[in-house]
Amino acid sequence: MKQIIAIIFGVGLLGNALLFVPQALAVWRKKSDEGISLITFGGFNILQALGIVHGYYQQDLSLVIGMAASLLTCGTVTALTVLFRLRRRRAVAQSGN
Repeated sequence: MKQIIAIIFGVGLLGNALLFVPQALAVWRKKSDEGISLITFGGFNILQALGIVHGYYQQDLSLVIGMAASLLTCGTVTALTVLFRLRRRRAVAQSGN
């Protein structure tokens, strides 16, 4: 039973990672950081990184893999948000010259 729960948990974590994909695609398609909170996504990234470390120390491979997948997809949203925010600010600064 313990192994079954671990497998379900791992699949759930991968599902969690997939939930960030539509947001990453939306940011990429719009080429805009509008409506994205860096505080929220930064907090998610920190928690996912801590989950990876915790999973490593607990020798829980499903936790490590699931959190790494979430960090990858959530981190993509975060990186795209930073990229487009910097581009927008640079464009505003250049138009003000």
